[in-house]
Amino acid sequence: MSKIIFKHADYRIEQIRPAVFSMIDTFAGDRISRGVSVMIKPNFLVPAKPEAAVTTHPLIVRAAAEYCLEKGARVRISDSPALGSFERVLKTGGYAAALAGLDIACKPFNRVEKIDIGPPFGRIAMAAAPLRADVVINLAKLKTHSQMGLTLGVKNLFGTVVGLEKPQWHLRAGANRELFARLLVQICRAVNPAVTIVDGILAMEGDGPGRSGTPRRIGVLAGGQDAMLVDAAICRMLGMEEADLPTIAAAEALGIQPGSLEIEGRIPSVEGFVLPASPSAGAGPRRIRKLMRRHVIQRPVVDKQACIGCGECWRMCPAKVITPEDKKPVFNYDDCIRCYCCVEVCPHGALRAVDPPMGLFYRRLLELTRRVKQRYSRIRERT
Repeated sequence: MSKIIFKHADYRIEQIRPAVFSMIDTFAGDRISRGVSVMIKPNFLVPAKPEAAVTTHPLIVRAAAEYCLEKGARVRISDSPALGSFERVLKTGGYAAALAGLDIACKPFNRVEKIDIGPPFGRIAMAAAPLRADVVINLAKLKTHSQMGLTLGVKNLFGTVVGLEKPQWHLRAGANRELFARLLVQICRAVNPAVTIVDGILAMEGDGPGRSGTPRRIGVLAGGQDAMLVDAAICRMLGMEEADLPTIAAAEALGIQPGSLEIEGRIPSVEGFVLPASPSAGAGPRRIRKLMRRHVIQRPVVDKQACIGCGECWRMCPAKVITPEDKKPVFNYDDCIRCYCCVEVCPHGALRAVDPPMGLFYRRLLELTRRVKQRYSRIRERT
């Protein structure tokens, strides 16, 4: 039985502070003491204001740091942004102001070391700081992800893969959704955070995880000792089957069973949370894959009016399938691996994942099938 705590809160320090303190104290309080090194890993995807729901809210980061400082720990806050400098993320996201006056180290991941995360990936380069810290606190954001469905606790730790290594792994594993999910699970196990807290006060639905997503207020923090179990509890909150989240399915395939959850606090019922739908771009025979890519699978599409031709998408693209034409991105969809890095990093929200007509029909058919199965299950439970 694993405990998951849900706390209802707004972004007010008088609510955030006791909620975060309680979660860290419950799951990692006995490990944090004077002289202990604590690594706080928030979601610093891109420079974005808190109201965009792209990054972990600064008050949550501050509260986590304050708890550790009060226990006498040495605190470092770090991440590896996908776009923009670490300093710009701190300023734009309100972290510089929120963390002012605290005796902490706040800097990007700068040193890497290779660690064996297990087959089939073997030794990969990861940030050294979270691997060497005595305690890691994982501060994730509840938001959608065009490739993985949701960005939660497990996915947040992909940020420990630094710099150009990140798009390279998108290229190597991102074409296969299940393989990429397995990579994320094994990275999470290597980091082994002591506590995971997911910021779902202002979540993101739709075409996340970047600026193309839509903020949605849910008003909860969820925390636990096991990142995967926190993610499973959030799936229940959103009305999802746990195994529909690729990282949970990957964990189960590795023999890591979610088990039963003991929920402390009330889980809100979230109706109609809008999820992206993106079938794997790498499964099946070659001819079938080609047809799927062209006619079924979601693809990144540019809004030419919103696009200013900054070039971030074609510079970031790990598969190098985006070329500029009249300063606008043009996609080679046959070779696109559907990692959606371009959607993720676009600073202007000009890219989004769109279903081709046949894919839209397929998606609606799946949704109809899911609703019929749910209705049938409820009828069976009553009889």
